[in-house]
Amino acid sequence: MNWLGRLSLDALPLYSPIAAIGAGVEVLAGLAIVLLIWRKGWWTRLWRDWLTTVDHKKLGVMYVVLALVMLLRGFADAFLMRTQQAIALNSEGILPPDHFDQIFTAHGTIMIFFMAMPFLVGLLNIVVPLQIGARDVAFPRLNAMSLWMTAAGAALVLLSLVLGTFSTAGWTGYPPYSELATTPDTGVDYWIWSVLIAGVGSTMTGINFLVTILRERAPGMTLMRMPLLTWTALVTSVLMVFAFPALTVSTVMLALDRDLGMHFFTNGGGGNMMNYMNLFWIWGHPEVYILILPAFGIFSEVVATFSRKPLFGYASLVYATAAIGILSFTVWLHHFFTMGASANVNAAFGIATMVIAVPTGVKVFDWLFTMYHGRVRFTAPMLWTLGFIVTFVIGGATGVLLSIPPVDFAMHNSVFLVAHFHNMLVPGALFGYLAGYMYWFPKVFGFRLDERWGKRSFWAWIIGFYLAFMPLYATGIMGMPRRMEHYSNAAWQPLLWVAELGAVFIGIGVLCLAIQLAVSIRHREALRDTTGDPWDGRTLEWATASPPPAWNFDVQPTVHALDELAWRKARHYDATADGAPAPIVMPNDTASGVWLGALAFVFGFAMVWYVWWLAALSLCGLIGFVVFAMFSETPEFRVVDAPEVTPC
Repeated sequence: MNWLGRLSLDALPLYSPIAAIGAGVEVLAGLAIVLLIWRKGWWTRLWRDWLTTVDHKKLGVMYVVLALVMLLRGFADAFLMRTQQAIALNSEGILPPDHFDQIFTAHGTIMIFFMAMPFLVGLLNIVVPLQIGARDVAFPRLNAMSLWMTAAGAALVLLSLVLGTFSTAGWTGYPPYSELATTPDTGVDYWIWSVLIAGVGSTMTGINFLVTILRERAPGMTLMRMPLLTWTALVTSVLMVFAFPALTVSTVMLALDRDLGMHFFTNGGGGNMMNYMNLFWIWGHPEVYILILPAFGIFSEVVATFSRKPLFGYASLVYATAAIGILSFTVWLHHFFTMGASANVNAAFGIATMVIAVPTGVKVFDWLFTMYHGRVRFTAPMLWTLGFIVTFVIGGATGVLLSIPPVDFAMHNSVFLVAHFHNMLVPGALFGYLAGYMYWFPKVFGFRLDERWGKRSFWAWIIGFYLAFMPLYATGIMGMPRRMEHYSNAAWQPLLWVAELGAVFIGIGVLCLAIQLAVSIRHREALRDTTGDPWDGRTLEWATASPPPAWNFDVQPTVHALDELAWRKARHYDATADGAPAPIVMPNDTASGVWLGALAFVFGFAMVWYVWWLAALSLCGLIGFVVFAMFSETPEFRVVDAPEVTPC
């Protein structure tokens, strides 16, 4: 019996110099962080104040840190792809074909599951309970477990760079590319278990925020008084609860095909790979709106605050959000128009895809009318918002074009689709998250981010975006297929060099973000906010101190209007009118999330490498942990003495 399963020295990434360098950089960076923490003596504080916390704000910060780390890894993959395609005319370039395939799979997987998802969940964790006047989320311990499940999935992806290889089957994991007969190495297994573990965490997050928003709102906050970010969080939570189980089921069935020889998706064995595609995209297309809708909420908050006006057409924005949420479940088949469905079926899904542009257009016009006659301040968060509106409209127009089945037949397998996809998700999601990061940073840490470096980052990103992706529309129309590691058509190369230049500009934008954070920390006293409301905000999160206390509000506020803080400022409202201070019930911190994530990581690692004894042991540990948690008599809550009320 081999106690290490498939694990041997052959697992080291020596198949490509670039893979070996990447693994070395990753290991050295990890060691440097551990050494820094050890030299500074931060372990105790890190464990007590952060790793074991159930405070939604600190969990949100850790989600965002995870997202930024994975953004660096995902961008490095993207830069390698752009470089490879720029120089690979009639040559093999810098990446062997198998390594190139790993990179485009890892880039998509990381950016969707381990950058965008943690970023949006982190921002929702930080902001939503404050916006609705809640003490915390409905299930604080479940919230911590969700974070550590996501982190466990991300750790598996990072580990794949050092041990073994990652999947070459694309971020969608389509069979037969992902079947055992086609890819018997560890790559697809890394993809399956990282996505499966993180997906369970996302489902738990959706349940948590759905219950939180419906049950934990402050007195007086009716549904139609909720800020728009909270509305988008509510619809997003519904999508997560109903969509992510489809992803879980499809990845479990794929794992059963690979590990136990079942044939859910193997055509030759009685299965049907189209079933996988249907299940995957039943999750996949709502996932696009899971990523975008919270960004729409962020843009709404930013536009209203920096235009110094209430949102134009609030009700229409709410109904448009709900309509997008419903329609997102009716369009999944447009991802395989070319797979042989009947003309009538394709037409029905094509029309549904076009219709979804209507509520999206409503939102754009509402933001423009909010700015109209407003006193617009061109801060860094506002620049990200303006850049989004212009760029997203272009992406939406190309989406309507692709919703026409004959056009999709011609373009689906070209880089035109790559350009459209990034045209939707980079401005539609990432620009929103960066706007939210800069907008709510002072609420979390008590000081603002440096504006100059924030604006420099924006301009580098927006220039880089147009240079990187507009040429891909042209090369797609010229017939360049997706996922080519080398080619022989000389007409494509000048445009691919322009795209490479765009990647350089985006890299400068990423660097500016890092410099902005470093400069802001260094000058934090000069950037200190003592008011709790540095932007003259309109919603409830700006009514408490920055950073907020663990219980968010000394006295739970009573809500009187949609823009509650603007309403209070206009009437010089005294917070003591909300009631007398009283003892507060708060959740106790716990290490259960860390242990659950660690066990899930070990289980995933063991399943990837076929270390069956370790898989059985860690699975027993997971089950035992859940049983212990159910019957544990350790108190989950504590009572905090009544605080002194701070008028706002």
